Amino acid sequence: MGSLEGILSGVQLAFSFQGILFVFLGVMAGTLIGMMPGLGPISAIAIMIPLTYTMDPPVALVLMAGVYYGAVFGGSTSSILLNAPGISGTVATSFDGYPMAQRGEAGKALAIAAIASFFGGTVSVVLLMLFAPVLSSVAIVFGPPEYFALMVLGLTAISSLADGSTLKALISAVVGVMAVTIGIDSQTGTTRFTFGNPNLLEGIDFLVVALGLFALAEVCALIINRHQSSQNKGSIGSLKLTKKEVKEMGGPMGRQSLLGFVLGILPGAGATIASFIGYITEKKIARKPEEFGKGAVKGVAAPETANNAATSGAFVPLLSLGIPGSGTTAVLLGALLVMDIQPGPLLMTDQPELFWGVIVSMYIGNIFLLILNLPLIPYIAKILAIPRPMLISLVIMFSMIGVYSISFNTFDLYLLLLFGAVGYAMRLLSFPAAPFILAFILGGMMEESFRQAMTMSNNDISIFFTQPIALGMLIAGFLSFIVPILQGIRSKKKNTV
Repeated sequence: MGSLEGILSGVQLAFSFQGILFVFLGVMAGTLIGMMPGLGPISAIAIMIPLTYTMDPPVALVLMAGVYYGAVFGGSTSSILLNAPGISGTVATSFDGYPMAQRGEAGKALAIAAIASFFGGTVSVVLLMLFAPVLSSVAIVFGPPEYFALMVLGLTAISSLADGSTLKALISAVVGVMAVTIGIDSQTGTTRFTFGNPNLLEGIDFLVVALGLFALAEVCALIINRHQSSQNKGSIGSLKLTKKEVKEMGGPMGRQSLLGFVLGILPGAGATIASFIGYITEKKIARKPEEFGKGAVKGVAAPETANNAATSGAFVPLLSLGIPGSGTTAVLLGALLVMDIQPGPLLMTDQPELFWGVIVSMYIGNIFLLILNLPLIPYIAKILAIPRPMLISLVIMFSMIGVYSISFNTFDLYLLLLFGAVGYAMRLLSFPAAPFILAFILGGMMEESFRQAMTMSNNDISIFFTQPIALGMLIAGFLSFIVPILQGIRSKKKNTV
């Protein structure tokens, strides 16, 4: 009965005038922040902490949660329209969303993203409400060996992101891992690959790499190829989806809602990894994987469903265990502690209106997000109608503001330009940027988990093979890496016969 009373108290909070108002304000602010390259939910929530001192803790948390999943919902806009990911969780969306915009289907791409985001967010909230008390135990089962195996599984799927040569994709991934190791080693304190430059001691921020390889590389291509025809650049296209496209979206949305939610539960995984794994999974099981990267409907629906599902899932370890699953939930944890709220197993019984209020408010928030975003798509997509010289200037300006606002260090602006040049060179030489980004995201976490596992086992490598979950994921990773290579060799033999 206590559980039912707790849910009812959460419903009462979420559907109160104050609750609905702050959910609306949160998701609206989050959507606008997510659209702007560089201004992610971490900065927004950090700024809001002082503003919520005088608010009731449940209402304050509802507001900040709205900013969080609103930013993930809105982050796809700049990825699709400008190839400039607003947040790390929407990088995979740009792989097919931007090609759709280039061929005059920006409105359709944004509509797919909005519907998939709504579906993933709503399904994950239902799962969160049904299984939150049980799922917290899943997060505890995952230790360093399991996390290392999960990262390996993600990296071995690099071949799926290869747009042609698997060898070039692997080279791109290796360089990505090298880039993420730059800076001070967190465990030994030694400097790596800094070349004596103090600006590199803290490493390279993800946003510098993402905006350089995608946004500035695209700017370089637009400037150098300015005389080429751009008949579809300003075309928004219809928002209406055909029956075939709706059918195509159904499978990915159903699968990635579950997968994204499960990955969101795991501390450290989060929306970024969920979106990449969601994209890779759908490409691997697709009948026509060659369509991915060229404007496939599934290529937009899969990562958008997964990242929004993971966002809701991230609240399981945060509220049930007090363990943040990402940088954003770490800031949310800090906000909870500032408000004298101690997340953990007792939160559900001691403060049920807070626990269930946040969860129930997500239902309302997802509805608000769909209502806010779908009608605005024709107006948002008009960004493409901006004259090319002005559009190029705006992309450069937003990219530089976003990067500078992270560290207030001009050296990061030089790095941004460097990665822009690297991104354009990779385009010319047909090296895919996606494996670089994925390796950059997973490399650091993989190294950290490996070292922690070695410490746990006194440097006994067998720890990865005696843990059933870790062993299963390592086997899956090996198969996902070797099977495409064997298939490629077999197809070559058939062609030569």
